[in-house]
Amino acid sequence: MSGPSRSHPGAGSDPATPGASSGPAPPEAHRGRAGEPSGLRSPAAAVVATLALLVAVPYALGVRLPRLRLLHPLAEGLSLVAAPAPVASVGETQLVIETKEQEELRQPEEPPPATRTAASAAAPEVLERPPKPLEDPSGHALDAFFARLRAAEEGKPGVARISYWGDSIVASDFVTATLRRKLQRRFGDGGHGFMLVANAWPGYFHNDVTRFATPGWQVSRVVGPFAKDGLYGFGGVSFRSEGPGLFARFATARSGTFGRAVSRFVVDYLEHPGGGKLEVKIDGAVREVVETQGEATRSALRTYDVPDGEHELEIRPLGAGVRAFGVWMERERGVVLDAVGIQGARIRFLDQTDDVHWAEQLALRDPALTIFHYGMNESEDGEKYPLDEYQASMKVVLEQVRRALPRASCLLVGPMDRADKKGEVYSSRPVIPKLAAIQRRVAAEVGCAYWDTYGAMGGQGSMGVWVQRGLGGKDLAHPSSAGAELLGSWIHAALIDGYEAWKRTAPAAPDAGP
Repeated sequence: MSGPSRSHPGAGSDPATPGASSGPAPPEAHRGRAGEPSGLRSPAAAVVATLALLVAVPYALGVRLPRLRLLHPLAEGLSLVAAPAPVASVGETQLVIETKEQEELRQPEEPPPATRTAASAAAPEVLERPPKPLEDPSGHALDAFFARLRAAEEGKPGVARISYWGDSIVASDFVTATLRRKLQRRFGDGGHGFMLVANAWPGYFHNDVTRFATPGWQVSRVVGPFAKDGLYGFGGVSFRSEGPGLFARFATARSGTFGRAVSRFVVDYLEHPGGGKLEVKIDGAVREVVETQGEATRSALRTYDVPDGEHELEIRPLGAGVRAFGVWMERERGVVLDAVGIQGARIRFLDQTDDVHWAEQLALRDPALTIFHYGMNESEDGEKYPLDEYQASMKVVLEQVRRALPRASCLLVGPMDRADKKGEVYSSRPVIPKLAAIQRRVAAEVGCAYWDTYGAMGGQGSMGVWVQRGLGGKDLAHPSSAGAELLGSWIHAALIDGYEAWKRTAPAAPDAGP
């Protein structure tokens, strides 16, 4: 039988058009030392070339291997591009497009080893071996997360929860889908995690879950328009109702291996003076009408336990004044990965959120590992946003997270290479290795691990190679679907290498908790 709902109140204030959304680099950030291969001759480039061959095999074989086809064009108007910094407007915008399935953004499931072609079997390390290991000067940046992974591997109750923030790559669940699936395959499917109420941008998408929302929600976002009170919830977007007629649905996946069951829905909303009533349905039946009116303004959660299996949750404001942030879907054990993608974001935009509210939302979600994957849009800014300010603002955000989550692990995923093209010549943007060096330095200062995406790709000139191999996007900044699969596989392999090394020396631990 379905269990009762549970309320978890958590402090802040009230509402608010589509917005658009320095020191020398260490040696590791550069290529070209004497006697060392670079560009097309580097080991990473050789790996990329091998993967490109594997990607091409399904196309050469025609319809016999459709699931292995990893290159999918985006629909017209959904091209992922690095966005300019938004103009600082305050207020709200109304979402005018309904949230529905976008098959053109769906990542195909990684085929299991038994179904790999002879060509891929000849070089399995292409997907399974990371060209760069995790960097962790402290030696303990990921201990807390690894303890949760071990508990999951031992089948103990509780989830190893990852919250992965990023820009448009994460907003489309590209790299994150691969990482989530690979971890869940080994440690258990603990549920899909956090999702926004509705699509706040055209390219917002989640794999392995079913979502729908009506247009008409009023939104403010950390990329603009900005909320007057700075309350954006966990995902950087606040959704408000102006009357009845709106709803949003979240359900288990209808096909595939992952996301087929859920045992707990959580609604993340704001309790505040002037709040309205929010009807909650599960599997078509009204479970509760939540009163979001409150004397004080604070984050609140409503938790709904259901028998583990296929289910659907619907939230429906009954009038004006409801302000909600998102929904979680989880199970009793395994790995959960929140893809918290904010299109057009820079990491400093997370500091748009009211500090108390941000800390409150982080503590309520309680991830075991926070991952930050930014740099795409910072590379659009170049050095017009001074690099010393970039370093300082990033450090502020990470220190806020560390204070709110003192027991959690932290990882920075460095920026991809980004190219410009003149004629047939590709050249890397000079700011990329500078951004990577700053991220590496700040990660060490605040106690986070770091993974060098730029170096793993091949360093200087690597995006040109990726584009030529079908792994980079036409904008010379984003990965293709196949490139995202490769990056997710490499990050997964780097994490697992670190985990296995940790297990060899870590003492036995009690239950890691939820």
